[in-house]
Amino acid sequence: MRHFDVFNGDADGICALRQLRLAEPLEATLVTGLKRDIALLEDLPAARGDRVTVLDVSLDRNREALGALLDRGVQVRYFDHHYAGTVPSHPGLFAVIDESGALCTSALVDRYLEGRYRAWAVVGAFGDNLPEAAVELAQPLALDADALETLRELGECLNYNAYGETPADVLVPPAQLYRLASGYADPVSLAKEEPTIARLARERVADLHRALESRPLRSWPAADAYLLPDAAWSRRVSGTFANRLALTEPHRAHAVLTPARNGAYIVSVRAPRGGGVSAVEFCRRFATGGGRALAAGIDRLEGARLEGFLDEFSRAWKR
Repeated sequence: MRHFDVFNGDADGICALRQLRLAEPLEATLVTGLKRDIALLEDLPAARGDRVTVLDVSLDRNREALGALLDRGVQVRYFDHHYAGTVPSHPGLFAVIDESGALCTSALVDRYLEGRYRAWAVVGAFGDNLPEAAVELAQPLALDADALETLRELGECLNYNAYGETPADVLVPPAQLYRLASGYADPVSLAKEEPTIARLARERVADLHRALESRPLRSWPAADAYLLPDAAWSRRVSGTFANRLALTEPHRAHAVLTPARNGAYIVSVRAPRGGGVSAVEFCRRFATGGGRALAAGIDRLEGARLEGFLDEFSRAWKR
């Protein structure tokens, strides 16, 4: 019997898997990728009797591949907080799905494990731009202000490293970053002792400063859209920048676009807090869109659709 760990390469996916493997140590084949690498179950070479754990990856975007695995007799355990659609009913599937937008995948795993490795869930929540959830998760840990800030910065660094169009854009391959994190039982120690994390922190701050100097491509009464330069740093920082905008102006909608290959764009969308159209509702209007209530994205927006996207974005969130 073989084990496969399939996870999003961002902070939430890494921290969700770290918790599970602290609770259930075993050797597994890692299957991951960049933030937009979502169809991770395609071509997975699992066969009858094998076990697959999936973390922080949209079930809806992997529906056919998941069905094929289950039909082959593979046992699948699935934790996620993105839009899932109808969850299959199958004896080989154990699914923990919560699309409410209040919890990240790390928090779902934390609940499943009854809080045994909660500090990692705090990191995952901070990285997924859910600071209220992170602080609530952290309360039973009685962390001092310095430790809580360390976990916040670690989450943001892990998340920053997941964004890019190609592996050349990111500073550390996500699988390598997970293996590095696996060398530490305590995320505070990871943050304070690991040189790679210090490097990510420096680069994240530098990239964010560059992004914050940009001006909106379009601005409306309740929304802004930014177009960052065609550069590796801008693709790396796009999610971090979108999260910062959402935290700074939580009652506005934000779109951050970065140029991709062949004249297309990668899009990060943050919906305003307080109701209305959700980010995932909006992004699912486009062929490669998906995500969750407050934060979603479009993996590839064709250049010819840019003006149409901007028009639709402005209409979606009118004051």
